[in-house]
Amino acid sequence: MKNILITGGSGLIGQRITQLLEQKGMEVAWLSRSAKSRKSFTWDIPNQQIDSEAMEWADAVIHLAGAGVADKKWTSQRKKEILESRTQSTQLLYQAIESAEEKPTTFISASAIGYYGFDTGSQLLDENSQAGSDFLADVVIAWEKEVKKIESLNLRTVLLRIGIVLDAEGGALGEMLKPPVAAPLGNGDQWMSWIHIEDLARMFVFALEKTTLQGIYNAVGPNPATNQHLTQEAARAKGKPYLGIGVPGFVLRLMLGEMASMVLGGNRVASQKIQKAGFEFEHENLKSALLDLFKK
Repeated sequence: MKNILITGGSGLIGQRITQLLEQKGMEVAWLSRSAKSRKSFTWDIPNQQIDSEAMEWADAVIHLAGAGVADKKWTSQRKKEILESRTQSTQLLYQAIESAEEKPTTFISASAIGYYGFDTGSQLLDENSQAGSDFLADVVIAWEKEVKKIESLNLRTVLLRIGIVLDAEGGALGEMLKPPVAAPLGNGDQWMSWIHIEDLARMFVFALEKTTLQGIYNAVGPNPATNQHLTQEAARAKGKPYLGIGVPGFVLRLMLGEMASMVLGGNRVASQKIQKAGFEFEHENLKSALLDLFKK
């Protein structure tokens, strides 16, 4: 494979995947709403329009596009955007691939461990565990359903259910360490299935290059941590004060509304399937992963 088309390429994960692929000598183009300074093709998701040359050019597609789940409060309009940004974008890709004379051979899609539900306690979940029944679970179920339609076009298809991505530039860590003093959320006992952004980017490249890989894999590190432990270690690595008293759940519900369920709950998710397929993590240990992210 030489030509790789990425949706959501300008995001933190997409940019790092792009760098890794270009280091390997592959040509990368982004699918975006407007022409970029780098090589790109355009698409318009609400109007279901896409550059007809995109799929003819691409040997493989990496699909990351989707409205940020934690970026804004979950109004009914925002929930609609979160869902449709994933389902409609995937539907548009399906139509483009179906009509292309020269189709890509591989389709790698982001998904999310939100599939399993807001809060599954301490039970260790694998890819065969049942789906949840809350808002995010419903979003992921609908999203994966659209990806599976692409699989029906005889493309090798891989779905990576992404956990909590640790990155020094933003995301979950940025929010956790934004206050002057870091503190756990709720009682802090909820599990957080984290992955270092470098390992996540490498996992997408691994899925692209390992041609026997197909189906659903959890994109999480091998050592989940409780919210309290992760917050404490992150504060230590960042050099911020840590307060062991958690932010009360009712305060979070007042601030975040329904979205509070996402941070007060948690999932303990297994990574064994991707490891058995041959993927090796560079950052298995939480403390060393955080020190790597915040190294001066």
